[in-house]
Amino acid sequence: METYYLIIVVVLFVFAISDLIVGVSNDAVNFLNSALGSKAAPIKIVMIIAALGILVGVTFSSGMMEVARKGIFHPDKFYFGEIMIIFLAVMMTDIILLDIFNTLGLPTSTTVSIVFELLGAAVAVSIIKITGSGESMENLTSYINSGKALAIISGILLSVVIAFAVGAIIQYIVRLAFSFDYEKTYKYFGAVWGGFAISAITYFILIKGAKGSSFLTPQSVEWIKAHTLWILMFSFIGWGLILEFIMRIFKVNVLKIIVLVGTFALAMAFAGNDLVNFIGVPLAGFESFKSFTASTVTDPGLLSMESLKAPMQTPTVLLLLAGLVMVGTLWFSRKARSVTKTTLDLSRQDEGKERFESSIVARHLVRNTVALAKIFKLVLPTRVSEGLNKRFDQSEYKKRRDKEGISFDMVRASVNLVVASILVAFGTSLKLPLSTTYVTFMVAMGTSLADRAWGRESPGGWAEYFGKLQYNCN
Repeated sequence: METYYLIIVVVLFVFAISDLIVGVSNDAVNFLNSALGSKAAPIKIVMIIAALGILVGVTFSSGMMEVARKGIFHPDKFYFGEIMIIFLAVMMTDIILLDIFNTLGLPTSTTVSIVFELLGAAVAVSIIKITGSGESMENLTSYINSGKALAIISGILLSVVIAFAVGAIIQYIVRLAFSFDYEKTYKYFGAVWGGFAISAITYFILIKGAKGSSFLTPQSVEWIKAHTLWILMFSFIGWGLILEFIMRIFKVNVLKIIVLVGTFALAMAFAGNDLVNFIGVPLAGFESFKSFTASTVTDPGLLSMESLKAPMQTPTVLLLLAGLVMVGTLWFSRKARSVTKTTLDLSRQDEGKERFESSIVARHLVRNTVALAKIFKLVLPTRVSEGLNKRFDQSEYKKRRDKEGISFDMVRASVNLVVASILVAFGTSLKLPLSTTYVTFMVAMGTSLADRAWGRESPGGWAEYFGKLQYNCN
C-alpha cells in the first residue's frame, strides 16, 4: 500500500515541475511587462534581474505553503487516502487549465486557479463522504475552512479594486512631478522618487515579509522589526544619495535604475506569493505521506490528516530547486512571450489594433472619469487647470515614442512595478495568496487611465479620445 501512495507522491512532484513551467509561462508577464514595454534595458539584462528576483523570492515563500495544507479545507476531517485524491485532482486540473490559457496567449490567475481547484476538489470529496455516511448536506461546512477561504477570495477580489485605484492615484501624482517630458525633470525628482520607491519596497518585502523567510532566524526577524524606522530612514536617505550621485557623475537616467529595481522586487514578490500555487499541493502530499509512513495505522482510509494543521517549515533546498525550474522556464518558454505580448498590447500608451473589444464597464469608467474632470475644471482656477494640462502634454513624448518604439515610458513603468510589488508583498506578509496577474494587470490599467490613455472604444490603447479632450472638457 505504501508503494501505491509513494507513486502518487512521485506523480505529484512530476506535476509540480509541469505546473511550475506552465505557471511561470503564464505569470512571467507580471514582472517582465513594464521593463520590456519601456525598453529600460536590453532583454537579457531584464531577464537576469528577474531571475535573481525569483531565486531570492522563493526563500520568502515558506509561510505561504500553509494555504495548500489548511487554507481551504480542514485536513483533520479527511483521511490520508481521501486527501491524496484531492491533491492529485487539483494538480491535474491546474496543469490542463493553465496550459490551455497559455496556448491562447491569455494571462490568467494561477492563484485563483489553485484556490478554486482546492475548494472544488475538497467539496467533491466531502459530498462523497457525506452521502456515504448518511450525513446531512448541512455538515458540508464542517469540512471546508470557509472563514479562511472567504478571506482569500475576498482578498483577491478586493486587491483588484485597490490595485486599480492605487495605481491610478500614484501615477497621477508621479506624472504631475515628472510630466511626459521626463528627460528634463528626472534630474530634479528622480533621486527622491527612487529613494521613496526602494524604501517602500524594502519595507513591504523585507520587513513585512521577514517572518515568511526560510533562512532568517527568529532573532533576525525580531531585530528587523525592532529597527524598522531606522532601516527605512537610512534606506530613503542612502538610496536617494546613491541615485543622485549616479545621476550627476555618470549621467545615468535613474528612472532606468528604478525600473530594474522594481523588476527585481516584483519578481521576488511574485515568487514569494505564487510559489505555493505550483508546489504547495505536492509538498502537502509529501508531508501527508510522511505522516502515513510514520504512523502505526496501516489503512489509509483510517488515518486522519490532523498533522497537516501543525506549522511546517519548507526546506530552503526545495524552494531553491523550484526557483531554478522557474528561472529555466522564464528563459526558454515561448508561451511566456505570447502572454507578455498580449499584456503589452493592452497597456500601451497609444492607439492600435485591439485584440479584445471594449466593454460596458470600460466605457462607463471613461465617462465617469470625464465627468469628474469637468467637476474639477469648475472648481479649480483656470491657471491651475492649464498648468495641470501642461504636465500631461504628450506632443514631445509621442515623437520619442514613435522613434524608440516603446509601449509606454519609464515613469509609468516604474509606478507599475513599485505599486504592484508593494501590494503583492503586503498580501504575502498577511499570508493571503493574491493574484499577481490581477494585481499587476489592474495597476497597469490604473496607470494608463491616469496617463489619459483610455478611449471609449479600446480597452488598452486609449490615447486618442483623451488626447482630444485634453481634460479641458469644453
